[in-house]
Amino acid sequence: MATSPPHPSYPVGPTDGAPFAGSGTAGSSRHAHWWHRAWVRYGALSTLLAISGLVILALVREETGTEGFLVGLGLAVLPVPLLIAAFRWLDRVEPGPWRNLVFCFAWGACAAALIAIVANSFATRWIATATADPSSADTLGATVIAPVVEESAKAAAVLLVFLFRRRDFTGIVDGVVIAGVTATGFAFTENILYLGTAFGTDQLTGGTGIASVTAATFFVRIIMSPFAHPLFTVLTGIGFGIAALAAHRRPLRRVAFPLGGLLLAMGMHAMWNGSSAFGEYGFFAVYAAFMVPIFGLLTWLVIWTRQRELKTVRAELPAYAVAGWLPPAEPYALGSMRARRIARQYARRHAGRPAAREVARYEAYATSLAFLRHRARRGGARADFAVRERELLGELWRRREVARPALDHAARITAPPVPVVAPPWPVHGVYGYGYGHQPTPYPAYNPYRT
Repeated sequence: MATSPPHPSYPVGPTDGAPFAGSGTAGSSRHAHWWHRAWVRYGALSTLLAISGLVILALVREETGTEGFLVGLGLAVLPVPLLIAAFRWLDRVEPGPWRNLVFCFAWGACAAALIAIVANSFATRWIATATADPSSADTLGATVIAPVVEESAKAAAVLLVFLFRRRDFTGIVDGVVIAGVTATGFAFTENILYLGTAFGTDQLTGGTGIASVTAATFFVRIIMSPFAHPLFTVLTGIGFGIAALAAHRRPLRRVAFPLGGLLLAMGMHAMWNGSSAFGEYGFFAVYAAFMVPIFGLLTWLVIWTRQRELKTVRAELPAYAVAGWLPPAEPYALGSMRARRIARQYARRHAGRPAAREVARYEAYATSLAFLRHRARRGGARADFAVRERELLGELWRRREVARPALDHAARITAPPVPVVAPPWPVHGVYGYGYGHQPTPYPAYNPYRT
């Protein structure tokens, strides 16, 4: 296993696609075989999620009634766009494909929610029958059974992406985004159930306004803690993200960190569910003492990780600039979120939205290339390193005519000022010598001064 990547080769020529000729019939056959297997997997997963969605829809509607379901749906959807937008913002350095996020949200909302409802109901009924104490069974189910079942069900989506979409899972930020979107989908379905049930209760008791059960449930679940489920599952995602960064020669670390993250997620979930047992103000105590600080800490960790990713881009891409694949100024521009945004705006202003999308794809492929080389230098090179590197270089090469002018413009605008040191001798036209009376910012050199 290589411990460091080879130096990038030079481009063969300026024509599109020239450095990336295919491998003939054998390559086409392998690609067709891979494509067939991918479609089989996608078809099986889509069928599973569709069936799960229909079943969970029937179960929730049966529990809440049609009117309660519609009210719960309308209220539960409110935090979803904000949470998805927040996770997409975190993922802006190397944005993953939308199909991964759609799969994760659907898994959380359909498959994981169905597993949780069935498993939690079965376990609670079994405990109530075995102990003849329904009240204790509900408490035990909420604090012990539910965290284990729900976090395991949500972690399954993170594991599937980690195993089958490994190219899109490169570090901690990817783990946070995938886990967070999965948990957002799960919380969406769970909120429909809770809010719809609360509305049904108000229909029976006549509760209205801010004193109603629906208003109280909305305040606790949508206003105060929309991030609760994402916060739990993000710990699992961080574990998988650390495993993605670990070298292949350390298999124990690649297993221990995801399991450790899952156990932490279960522990936090259990503490949150059991907060009501800590007295009248137990919920607010847990919320203030644990949930908010941990949320702030994880937010700082993810933003700090994103800044490190930008530094990785600036550190790894100069090797490709030296080899001729990139202009010298591009590594700096690609390592700055402000420069990237300016490049996309420049392309949109001069060539329209399609050009801006091409620049965005160029930035994403360049970031993937930097991460690929960074992992290889740290001993994490996979067997397909060279193939993947050339694929990414090919994507950059094909978009260079559109992306390079925009990135060059962005680099010139955002480049830091270069300090100029005056020489210790008079220069014609500069520092007050010649061309009239100009200010002299530096003391004149006098060899006889003591």
